[in-house]
Amino acid sequence: MKAVVITAFGAEPLLTDLPVPEPGPREVLVRLRAAALNPFDWKVADGALKGAVEHDFPLVMGSDGAGVVERVGAGVNLFRQGDTVYGQFMNVARGRGSYAEYALVSEDGKIARIPDDLPFTVAAALPTASATAYQAIEAARLDTGQVVLVNGASGGVGQSAIQFAAHQGARVLATAAPDVAARLRDLGAHETLDFTAAPVAEQVLAAHPEGIDAVLDLVSHPGDDGIDALAALLKPGGRLISTNHAADVEVLAAREIHGVNLSNNPSRAELEALADLAAAGKLRITVDSEIPLAEAPAAVARARSGHPRGKTVILP
Repeated sequence: MKAVVITAFGAEPLLTDLPVPEPGPREVLVRLRAAALNPFDWKVADGALKGAVEHDFPLVMGSDGAGVVERVGAGVNLFRQGDTVYGQFMNVARGRGSYAEYALVSEDGKIARIPDDLPFTVAAALPTASATAYQAIEAARLDTGQVVLVNGASGGVGQSAIQFAAHQGARVLATAAPDVAARLRDLGAHETLDFTAAPVAEQVLAAHPEGIDAVLDLVSHPGDDGIDALAALLKPGGRLISTNHAADVEVLAAREIHGVNLSNNPSRAELEALADLAAAGKLRITVDSEIPLAEAPAAVARARSGHPRGKTVILP
């Protein structure tokens, strides 16, 4: 099978041939029809999990994918040949990922069936971005009328987070470059802030001098000064959720702010719910580009250096 792999931490991704894996006991072999690019994919390739878990090289890149069950191993009860499924396929300890024609996953892994009318391209874009957004907005504990800032709103996580927050009745502020502002307002953002015009915190403070209730920060990394300015926007009792583990929970608590460092960990029930929402048109996913597997290495290089406008989906 064709697959995009790295041969060591920091190595350039390359397209190569690998044997089609055989499903072992309680394992499912999926013929992938689509895979999605996520920043976490190249962070792992750069060594984000180095030291935390063993890595088997060559390591197939990618986590998110959707396809059709090709074969099942002994003892599998939840899935059968021909089922359409989607989810997260990354298993670095065994060199597995989703940038490939086939992927193995445990029956008890992070996969779920998808509705027949949900395109594979949309399903593949859901597992990491939309599940992260859903869990982040749940952690924000928003009430109707409360104000939440989504910092870094133009990517897959941000666009889903806008929709989940708006559905809860919150007033959503979203940072975006001018060329995507209209799209984010269409998704439910009440205000858009051009992060290229002035510091985001200054813009929010000017519009909301009384403070806001929650911040979902998809941008800041540990040690960044910008997160302190965002935290200063929050009212006492407000919540700051970071997807890059940039929140100093103890420091924030001393300022009467609840800090949450969120790690994506979707359950099968959440995956099924997300797929149903997308199939019903209640969760809209922007797929900016669809590319063949051979172009995935170049797409990773482009994605590293730019601000996302939606999801890039690979067609193995």
